[in-house]
Amino acid sequence: MPAPFVHLHLHTEFSIVDGSLRIKQMVERARELGMPAIAVTDQNNLFALVKFYRAAEAAGIKPIVGADVLLRSPDDPDHVSRLVLLCQDRRGYLNLCELLSLGYLEGQHHGVPYVREDWVAQHAEGLIALSGGCEGEVGQAILAGHPNRARKLAADWAKRFPGRFYIEVQRTGREQESRSEAATLHIAAELGLPVVATNDVRFLERDNFQAHEARVCIHDGRLLSDKRRERRYSEEQYLKSPAEMETLFADLPEALENSWRLAMRCNLEMDFGTYHLPDFPTPDGLGITEFLRKVSEEGLQERFKVLPPSETYPEEAYRERLDLELGVIAEMGFPGYFLIVADFIRWAKKNDIPVGPGRGSGAGSLVAYALGITDLDPLVHELLFERFLNPERVSMPDFDVDFCMEKRDDVIDYVARTYGRDQVSQIITYGSMAAKAVVRDCGRVLGHGYGFVDSIAKLIPPAPGTTLEDAFSEEPQLRQRYEEEEDTRAILDLAKSLEGLKRNAGKHAGGVVIAPSKLTDFAPLF
Repeated sequence: MPAPFVHLHLHTEFSIVDGSLRIKQMVERARELGMPAIAVTDQNNLFALVKFYRAAEAAGIKPIVGADVLLRSPDDPDHVSRLVLLCQDRRGYLNLCELLSLGYLEGQHHGVPYVREDWVAQHAEGLIALSGGCEGEVGQAILAGHPNRARKLAADWAKRFPGRFYIEVQRTGREQESRSEAATLHIAAELGLPVVATNDVRFLERDNFQAHEARVCIHDGRLLSDKRRERRYSEEQYLKSPAEMETLFADLPEALENSWRLAMRCNLEMDFGTYHLPDFPTPDGLGITEFLRKVSEEGLQERFKVLPPSETYPEEAYRERLDLELGVIAEMGFPGYFLIVADFIRWAKKNDIPVGPGRGSGAGSLVAYALGITDLDPLVHELLFERFLNPERVSMPDFDVDFCMEKRDDVIDYVARTYGRDQVSQIITYGSMAAKAVVRDCGRVLGHGYGFVDSIAKLIPPAPGTTLEDAFSEEPQLRQRYEEEEDTRAILDLAKSLEGLKRNAGKHAGGVVIAPSKLTDFAPLF
């Protein structure tokens, strides 16, 4: 039976700069290999966290949350190294959120976020650190011919993470690993530090290496054939089985066992089912539910001044509907949500910022109509409140609010000033490698001319969401060229292996989060 082994250093597609592992395929493969746990340590982010955690739990695999952070020393800002941080518990998760946020907010250099060593020292509680292999400070010092400095660095990190610092050893066939391993193991033995084996995983199977190299070249703007480009990866950096790792580290079984023991120490539990809503300040000591009823009733009376009740829809019908909705809103815990949305819409209207009348299922709420969130009478238009909010289908309410594009940022600024700048943020969005774009990218990194690649890309139908599989079904000429032209086949095969991978991260045009406390109590900032 293979020795127990857990992958603790792994980049998915969400690392953006490298990594071609798709979460679903990775988790399925880990389950096939009988792995009890697996870690995701994307570079400088937790973008994959929710998707990974849910997929791993559903597969019966323990998810280990972490990140591969880039470090810069305040004493030598030009020196960059890596450190892998894994969350032991909730405190570790919060500290990792703080560190990653600091990297993006205060540590960026040429658009790349870096974490300072003194920040790590201040936020080490609840985190386990891996030395980063040859790209970590210890490994770099050894490769530079400074074993004494490497020993001191290892001792310093061990002090920052008492009982929680591991010397990371990798055997992926890269030349610097064999050059540094003996000295690395010697330092670990001298200092009594545990050694752990990792495979610095970037892709699923050995055959995916070429596609991964293309992904890196697309990001870096280089050609695959460029002899001057840095070869940072090897074909061994795939998701190896425990048996393969046992063979690879047959002479160092404790490094495998430590991976399993370390995984046992990581017990972060995430709760994705609880809503954390911000507080809305209420006057005169009124409770938030009571205040919502008060302003809703007042707002409804104001509406009646313009559009009074009728025989078809008498005032009693409005009051019954209002009572029903207020009861559901209170039961589901959303009074604050309605009051906050009404507040910034009211502010926008007072400041002459055009606001849409409301659309989507939110227009079915009489409370929203009374508060001025929407301008459609749901009784007159026979709109159902249950489509918007239903106790039998618990989910967050979602008002689609349209503001004037030119002054939308003013509304967001008001929300940030009102509820706290450290509690308000726009949300992230991810760009993916879509069919046309990935064909152009692959043609470029393979060194083909623009005209040739463009002639292939133009055969892909322009409809949004079209995949390469769709294009093959719909465009006979594309299939013909694939079958008859070797270069076209090479481009399309490579494009199919990369299609859909995350390409970049950006800011959503309109999505805004308001938290009840600072945002890093919940997630890192980007």
